[in-house]
Amino acid sequence: MKSKNIPADIKSKSIKEAQNEIKNIISQLESTETDLKKSIDQYNRMIQLNNHIQEKFKEKLSEIRGPKLDGKKI
Repeated sequence: MKSKNIPADIKSKSIKEAQNEIKNIISQLESTETDLKKSIDQYNRMIQLNNHIQEKFKEKLSEIRGPKLDGKKI
């Protein structure tokens, strides 16, 4: 999923906030009182949150690696 497909309210979350929301969704999905439609919506949101977290980690990795010049670190 490309970042343009991730809703703005998810893009604005920190990694920790996204992780906490995922934990809440998992708790709700484990509940026996959740209907199928709501479960599917929650699952899709959880996937978007996970993709957002992956993008954030990629950004952090780029920052850690630093700038490169012609494939070589400067």
